[in-house]
Amino acid sequence: MTNTKKLYIKTYGCQMNVYDSERMAEALEVGGYEQTQDMDEADMILLNTCHIREKAAEKVYSDLGRLKPLHDAKPDLKIGVAGCVAQAEGQEIMRRQPMVDLVVGPQTYHRLPEMMKEVNAGRQALDTDFPEEDKFNLLPKRELPARNPSAFLTVQEGCDKFCAFCVVPYTRGAEVSRPAARILKEAQALVDRGVREITLLGQNVNAYHGHKGGLAGLIWDLAEIEDLKRIRFTTSHPNDMDDALIDAHGTCEKLMPYLHLPVQSGSDRILKAMNRKHTADAYRALIARIREARPDLMFSGDFIVGFPGETDEDFEATLQLVRDVHYGQAYSFKYSARPGTPAAEKPDVPAEIAHERLQRLQALLTEQQYQTQSDMVGRTVNVLFEKQGRQEGQLIGKSDYLHAVHAVAPVDMIGTVQPVRITKSMTNSLTGQLISD
Repeated sequence: MTNTKKLYIKTYGCQMNVYDSERMAEALEVGGYEQTQDMDEADMILLNTCHIREKAAEKVYSDLGRLKPLHDAKPDLKIGVAGCVAQAEGQEIMRRQPMVDLVVGPQTYHRLPEMMKEVNAGRQALDTDFPEEDKFNLLPKRELPARNPSAFLTVQEGCDKFCAFCVVPYTRGAEVSRPAARILKEAQALVDRGVREITLLGQNVNAYHGHKGGLAGLIWDLAEIEDLKRIRFTTSHPNDMDDALIDAHGTCEKLMPYLHLPVQSGSDRILKAMNRKHTADAYRALIARIREARPDLMFSGDFIVGFPGETDEDFEATLQLVRDVHYGQAYSFKYSARPGTPAAEKPDVPAEIAHERLQRLQALLTEQQYQTQSDMVGRTVNVLFEKQGRQEGQLIGKSDYLHAVHAVAPVDMIGTVQPVRITKSMTNSLTGQLISD
């Protein structure tokens, strides 16, 4: 009988980290680890970190400090740090927290089994290379049990855009696209396990070039998988929304009517300082083209307020762009400097001004989100049911537009797409009634 060890993974940040955590868990299965949701019973704790948000490294060091009592009580407990903070901080993590056994970057986690041999031999293991080999081709094959009806699938990593505020090109490296054949094989394996919706992931996913037809070509090939009902993708750059991808939004039934398309600012002056390489009017024109192809498409976006040099006029331009586009959902943040990025050397906007601007922007975005949800009442949407709700007989799923929807339905409808008439809009979700045949 094998002695199975317990692995606890804490995932920070974006959907790509969620996907990476799944693949790291699979890689560590080779060493006899199985995942647990109880940190206290873990034999190994892995922090899969993100470097995008404010004070990301400090939050990781704080979490490591909180793990010290557990490590003191269990001296054999292994602790690892993975992801973008691991890539950026490297040896500094081990210097500041000697209890850390392993530090691995986002491009080398396929080497985890070999690194664990070093750890088990009593040596610290560090690997933050940008290797030439394809990590996805070296990870264990995904022959696993049935799973949640929705799944993430990384198709592209890295970014060549070098926005002035962003660390991704430094922590994830240059843009790399996975070969289409491998993606299609992995997607088929996910569908065979019960997945019905796949979200294609990339730091700049619409720059994908692993298929001769680009991301649109990959989407059309994925649409040929019979039991795959839905396709989404995130995150995109406006400059890489080509004609074929816009057309796919209007013609591919499996491509959902939801698009996350970050713009960051509505001011041309600030967009230039951010090195975004597009104007606010070019973004508006792109939105109009996409809506012409798919009139009911719902947009999501990202915004940064308080970028160095932002004036009241620049901020008002951002508010106007939000009014012009009307977002169903959006994410907004105060600018925070990332060491090593060009913007980090510029003087900050006073904190109280940035805070006030963020409150005004978020109020407008929230108003638009609530209006979008209210407009759904009375409409019939298709819902992919994913799990049981807290109330007896209730299921929770996602609409075509990525809204969370609650409805009374039999449990055997989990994993199926069903028509639901929306009856009520709540703060962050919708309630509906299943439409019977």
